[in-house]
Amino acid sequence: MYENTFPNKRFKRTLEFLQKHISTSESILDLGVENPFSKIMTSHGYSVTNTMGEDLDLDTSAIENSEADVVTAFEIFEHLLSPFTVLKSIKTNKLVASVPLKLWFAPAYRSKTDLWDRHYHEFEDWQFDWLLKKAGWKIIAREKWTNPTKTLGIRPILRLFTPRYYIVYAERIKE
Repeated sequence: MYENTFPNKRFKRTLEFLQKHISTSESILDLGVENPFSKIMTSHGYSVTNTMGEDLDLDTSAIENSEADVVTAFEIFEHLLSPFTVLKSIKTNKLVASVPLKLWFAPAYRSKTDLWDRHYHEFEDWQFDWLLKKAGWKIIAREKWTNPTKTLGIRPILRLFTPRYYIVYAERIKE
């Protein structure tokens, strides 16, 4: 997935956000297989366990059986057909999640070679907020940032000021 590019800005901003809201003393279940960012979290003192590549639309047992203090989901929910089901299955009271925002000037991402590397959803911020609320989460903090590219053209210019990523820290609503 990161053969030719490495999302340094996204990883830097994500780590800064995580460090603001989650202590290194709290254990993390990171949704998705081990990846470069889960290694970055570990190198910064976090205790991280990843899911094992199971289809989370069909099998949420790793989430339901986790003893972690926090669940993180970085760039995962856009790949799921039903992120609501996953959000409802989380047992912990803390969630840090990020999603790519829908860009009006670009189609949803779809790898032609990797069936797992496709976006079923690209959210607008209000849609992700609503999804979290309906699944029983209250957003405590949120940030957005752009993802400019170093190429010429109309889309690269638009990417200079159009937010591409949205991250939230949410807590389970007490029932």
